[in-house]
Order: sequence, then C-alpha cells, then structure tokens
Amino acid sequence: MRGALQQGPGTDAVLTWVDPANRRDVARVLEIAERAAQRWDVVWTDFLPPPIVADSMVALTGRTDVVCLPWGGYAQAERCRLALGREDLIEPLRADPQQLDGVAAMQVKGNFMFDPAKHPDFLGAIVGTGVVREKIGDILVQGESGAQILVDPELVEHFEMSLVQVRTVPVEVHRIPLSELSVRPPRQEEISSVEASLRLDAIASAGFRVSRTKMGDFIKAGDVRLNWRSVSKTAVEVKAGDVISCSGKGRLEVRAIEVTRKEKYLVTLLRYV
Repeated sequence: MRGALQQGPGTDAVLTWVDPANRRDVARVLEIAERAAQRWDVVWTDFLPPPIVADSMVALTGRTDVVCLPWGGYAQAERCRLALGREDLIEPLRADPQQLDGVAAMQVKGNFMFDPAKHPDFLGAIVGTGVVREKIGDILVQGESGAQILVDPELVEHFEMSLVQVRTVPVEVHRIPLSELSVRPPRQEEISSVEASLRLDAIASAGFRVSRTKMGDFIKAGDVRLNWRSVSKTAVEVKAGDVISCSGKGRLEVRAIEVTRKEKYLVTLLRYV
C-alpha cells in the first residue's frame, strides 16, 4: 500500500508521493503518532488544512499501534486536528467525537452593521494577538453579529482577554459548547453529464456549470483543488472518488464513471454548495 509505513530513519524519503510543500508537515504528524504509540492517552496535532489531513491519514494506514481521528469541532469542518492514540482509546470516540477535548468553540460578538467583517478580518485579528495560524480552526462568520471560531482549548482564556477588536468594532469573546455552533448543512445536488474525456476542466465545468474556458482560467489561477491539492494543469484526468473544489463555488465529488456505447463517459457528480 502506497502510504503504509512505520516511522523511523529515512521517513522523509519514504514520503516522496506527498506534495513537497506538505512533506514536512506530514512527517511531523508521523513523529507525533510515534509518541502517541508509546503512551496511553490521546495526542493532538495542530489544526491542519485538508491536504495534510488527507496525506497524513494515508501515511498512517496499515499501522496497528496507533490510529487517528480527524476532528475540527463539527462534522463538515475543513481545518481539523488529528487525535492520535491506541485503537482502544480512539475507536469508542468515533461515533461521538464531541467527547474529545481537543477543539473548543468561541463566540466573538460585536455590532458589525456599519463595518462588516469577513473571514480574513477575524483571522487577522486573532493572529494579531500573537497566536499562530496552526492553533486556529474554522471561522464561521455570522454577518452583523460576529463569528464563531474553533481553536485550541488551551488558548480560549488568552482570546477572552486579548481579542478585543475586529476592524473598528469592539468585541466580546466567550467559550460556547460545540453543540451551539451555527453550521449550515451543505446543500447537495446530483449532476449527470456525458463528456468526451475525463479531463479536469471538462468535468469541473460540467459540475460547477461554467464554461470550459472559464474553468480553465480558474485552474490556471490556482483556484481549483483536486483531492485537496492545488492543481494547475487542465488536462489532468479525474477518476471515481475524486473530490474537486473551486474557490467560491463549493465542492464536487465524482460518484461514478461509466463508458457509453459511443465510447464517451457518463459522469455522475455530487455537488456540495
């Protein structure tokens, strides 16, 4: 199996299949997994973006001494921490990850009616308190009332004291239960399309309902990810099970591909918006 390995000397060399930009982070996860295998408690990584979560889980496949569970505070979270530990510790938590204590939710409340704040504004204010990005999960902007933010629980008290303003708006910060997160369930739409090829630009243009030329521009601009990894070539072929995401347009899952009698491809897509 491509990702199965035991941590040890030369691990970086074994991870040649990982995007070079992510290799150091995946190797770091494997180091934490090694520590977790020696202990009888759960060890957490920092918050990780989807490509590193995906590659780390592949790299850990096949290990019998440690398993992992991604958790970002709610089911659809994009940025997640990996809980690493022995199987008898992790498996009982899979059905209800809220039992885990590695992610906390904060309510950042203020009146943003006259100075609206977006995701980058909240992120900038948080980082401005001296905290690195890796300690911060998803940011759920709530319009005029503020935002809900997922963070490392150890930093909640710091934010309650230090995060006092976003843009020009004074804010108050307090911890809330994960059950009080205002998460909009993603809408799903199944799409079927007959295509002459399985090129990324062709499949993505059908799923996101934009012209192939426009989708090509999105891909070349770095706005499209295939299985959470940036891709810049329009001619890359997709396969069943692949996930395609496009900035501002949501996400596609390639559910099935069938060859028609005319030797074209009937592609079934599930779009999340």
